[in-house]
Amino acid sequence: MFLKKSPWIIHYDGSSCNGCDIEVLACLTPLFDVERFGIINTGNPKHADIFLITGSVNEQNKEIIQNIYCQMPDPKVVVAIGICACSGGIFAECYNVLGGVAKVIPVDVFVPGCAARPESIIDGVVKGLAVLEEKGKKFKNMKKGLATLSIDPAQIQDSAEILALQKAAYQSEAELYNDFSLSPLNQSLEEIKADFKSKIFLKAVLNKVIVGSVRAYQEKETCHIGRLIVHPLYQNWGIGTKLLYAIEARFPNAVRYESFTGHKSKRTLYFGRKRGYRECRREKVSLKRERVFFEKTREGKAR
Repeated sequence: MFLKKSPWIIHYDGSSCNGCDIEVLACLTPLFDVERFGIINTGNPKHADIFLITGSVNEQNKEIIQNIYCQMPDPKVVVAIGICACSGGIFAECYNVLGGVAKVIPVDVFVPGCAARPESIIDGVVKGLAVLEEKGKKFKNMKKGLATLSIDPAQIQDSAEILALQKAAYQSEAELYNDFSLSPLNQSLEEIKADFKSKIFLKAVLNKVIVGSVRAYQEKETCHIGRLIVHPLYQNWGIGTKLLYAIEARFPNAVRYESFTGHKSKRTLYFGRKRGYRECRREKVSLKRERVFFEKTREGKAR
């Protein structure tokens, strides 16, 4: 891993007074010379390793911040610069201010100050490099422990962990439609606990951490499978396939299995086709989204 040697940064001004932004620019000057750490400022989130944010989060910029974050490749680090980015500062109680950056995306390093000094900003970024390197090592070692993956029934005590995983997994879906009002992202802890009463939940556990989940229920001869999720860092490793087959096996009396996704979710549609599912109908959900239903019938049983 060479992320620590040559990290790229993308800077976004949320709604600051420009005090912190000026200090961020000062870091690039010969006096402070942040490039001595191999750091380069980029304007493309797809090339960035560190997301540096100044200013508080409000209703107007929260989706922009989420979009930038979603477009950055993993592993990535978020650094909140200045008291406004850390907590909302003196504007925290304003009607249109949500608060600090942590209200909408996870933050790894907080650099308080009004305005934050260049020395503090550089120190925060250097701490972010250590976090980035640690995330990189974990990412590299993840596959080594994949043999210990287990698919187990989830309990209601797992609700909070599954909900956090669900919100992380559906960030990319929200980015596809530029719509962060998706129900999986806004489901409450009480609602997911209520789902345990009517649905069977399975969880994929790796190194004592839930990295995937799926839920389903049977109505007449149809098993309805929903919210098959895998943490973004663990996708494309076969975990989703194991969860899908495991939940199907939980409903041996079902003649038909049905699930759905958004019309732009080509990866999910491809995943279903590769595992024997085919599109059966479509349903308009909103101006932005169309729901695509796909089904599979059990071999040896007629519909």
